Amino acid sequence: MREAFRDALLRRAHERTVVLTADVGFDVLEPLAGCLGDRFINAGVAEQNMIGVAAGLAARGFEVWVYGIASFTYARAFEQLRNDLGFLGHAVRVVGNGGGYGYGVMGPTHHALDDYGTLLAIPDFAVYVPAFASDIDALVARAAASAVPCYLRLARAEADEPTAPPFAAWRRLCAGVETSVITIGPLAASYARAFERLAPERRPSLWSVGELPLGTLPPELLAEIAQGRSVLVAEEHVAQGGLAMQVAYACARAGANIARFETAHARHRFDRYGSQAWLRARDGLDAARIVERCVG
Repeated sequence: MREAFRDALLRRAHERTVVLTADVGFDVLEPLAGCLGDRFINAGVAEQNMIGVAAGLAARGFEVWVYGIASFTYARAFEQLRNDLGFLGHAVRVVGNGGGYGYGVMGPTHHALDDYGTLLAIPDFAVYVPAFASDIDALVARAAASAVPCYLRLARAEADEPTAPPFAAWRRLCAGVETSVITIGPLAASYARAFERLAPERRPSLWSVGELPLGTLPPELLAEIAQGRSVLVAEEHVAQGGLAMQVAYACARAGANIARFETAHARHRFDRYGSQAWLRARDGLDAARIVERCVG
């Protein structure tokens, strides 16, 4: 998704666009550097300072984007994200590459498993999570128009993406029976492919979330819950502060009684590491395990 982000930003760059990078993005961001000239700034391995500089530029009326490895951008610079952006309301667009297990074998220091939960604790912080590479244009436009600070969580797109409907905060990618699966990010693509192979009478519904915090739940999803369906929320993020908690809270606000509520989520472990696919399977987030939990 990095290339899709770069290209989308190139298409909309103007004389007030500024991009800062934390000494990453080589072989990807060079076209932006050529386009923006002095308004492309390599801040070095100094994420805290980068966010402070970004806040100052935003205060001067620039459209500011900061790009870095997700785990370092939100965790190392949390105080600046909270104080300089959240408390002061500067609409800086924070782009974190490698959401979830994107950096695989590099281990827990590089895994971004509590990023959107952490940032949503900051007042007026918006989060955008593409499920498909084709979502990037719409999300770059939304982030650019945002009046509040926001976080764009980039991850590795699935190799065999199905044709996706236009981006929306909620999308039902697959209509089905018995279980409603709700997910966020590129997991949606692998689940959609797996569900397509099931007979219609065994197929779960599949919902993709692209914006946080959650607002009102879709009427179609509420109707599924009212039928007594089970709900399974799957996310490449820890349970605490994650999508599942937001879904449960949104259902409580709506007075929707879920017959059975289940989760599949990332788990912080400090023993063995492998590829993103291996880590997903270890935590029960792979499509085969989700299908098994839904239909047996």
